Amino acid sequence: MGDLAKIFKAYDIRGVVPDELDEDLARAVGAAFARVTGAKTVVVAHDMRDSSPVLAARFAEGVTSQGADVVDAGLGSTDMLYYASGSLGLPGAMFTASHNPAKYNGVKMCRAGAVPIGQETGLAEIRDLAAAGVPPHSGAPGTVTRRDVLAGYAEHLRSLVDLRGIRRLKVVVDAGNGMAGHTVPAVFAGLPLDVVPLYFELDGTFPNHEANPLEPANLVDLQKAVITHGADLGLAFDGDADRCWVVDERGQSVSPSAITALIATRELAKSPGGTIIHNLITSLAVPEIVLEHGGVPVRTRVGHSFIKQKMAENDAVFGGEHSAHYYFRDFWFADTGMLAAMHVLAALGEQDGPLSEMISGYARYSASGEINSEVADQAAALDRVRTAYAGRPGVTLDEMDGLTVHFGDRWFNLRPSNTEPLLRLNAEASDEPTMASLRDEVLAIVREVD
Repeated sequence: MGDLAKIFKAYDIRGVVPDELDEDLARAVGAAFARVTGAKTVVVAHDMRDSSPVLAARFAEGVTSQGADVVDAGLGSTDMLYYASGSLGLPGAMFTASHNPAKYNGVKMCRAGAVPIGQETGLAEIRDLAAAGVPPHSGAPGTVTRRDVLAGYAEHLRSLVDLRGIRRLKVVVDAGNGMAGHTVPAVFAGLPLDVVPLYFELDGTFPNHEANPLEPANLVDLQKAVITHGADLGLAFDGDADRCWVVDERGQSVSPSAITALIATRELAKSPGGTIIHNLITSLAVPEIVLEHGGVPVRTRVGHSFIKQKMAENDAVFGGEHSAHYYFRDFWFADTGMLAAMHVLAALGEQDGPLSEMISGYARYSASGEINSEVADQAAALDRVRTAYAGRPGVTLDEMDGLTVHFGDRWFNLRPSNTEPLLRLNAEASDEPTMASLRDEVLAIVREVD
């Protein structure tokens, strides 16, 4: 079956179809998943990519070959799969490659209650078992039962954020030909929202733009549409609709850190004194605002497996990342872009001002965004930066995830990519000139040629 290490990532499977991920491998992974989880029943869903239905079906065959049953949830978003796993109390598998190009596909897996499976919590074991060959099951095979969970998913989200009493809002939604085109109509139906749909047609070839809202080029159509239609805001979802990016009424991007801070205040209003998780690349404004609202901020590494672990360990009410992933205790500590969008809609609709004005209080600093530098030797470049700043008065360094250097009112983080010869820089300061100076200083050291 070849070397599977390339496609078994930190917390999911991702590879080119059929060269790296094919039907035989999907079947083997399904059998291994059933063995490792010990599940009697597994729920499976898939996105709109051409290869997804058949890969999901082969995975189900692998599960049933081990005597376990399958609940086939059919077409859905990743957070819909998490809903199914949580509400039904079943381990689950979602076939999607999220924002990756059309030639890719993958699998996101979880235990019952949407508990994530990563390399250290079962994924490596599934990989090794699939590669070695899963022993045959001696009993009868399991069965596959089709079950529609979209309506229950929509009802659950609407029970968590009540939008019925807000002022009427016009919202442009860019589904990027991904799964939001399937879920948004179900969730927003009957609410006081005038939805202007962009690219709701499900198409895994992504004919209009990549379904990755983190890339500014993929937001251009949404930004134009918000202005053209005089909308109150715009929402952009990624391919499997577990991430959501927000654009204000001027067509300007809203930082996920500001969204994190906004939602944190809403969750703290419901759960005074609660814990809020944020990764180390979110703005300094996030822990500041959490403290101001009586909450407890907890900082963690980048990556959803780490943040979900911290969410569970601290019984945190909410968690946010710079990548527009948002996690909720009320949603089995899992990430859901749709619920985050509903919080933004509720906050905006409960007052009369524009989004840009409402959000301004949550955006206190100037950020560089993530800047990648290709380097031949990541360790050597990191060591140059560490040496340049260690020992400076008032400067602290930590290595929770890469290298983070704090100067009080400004900071930067430099992290190596796990898959490419890159160092990723994020910098933030109290104003744009200070941030730019810090950013350029660090980049000069990183890109220094030996």
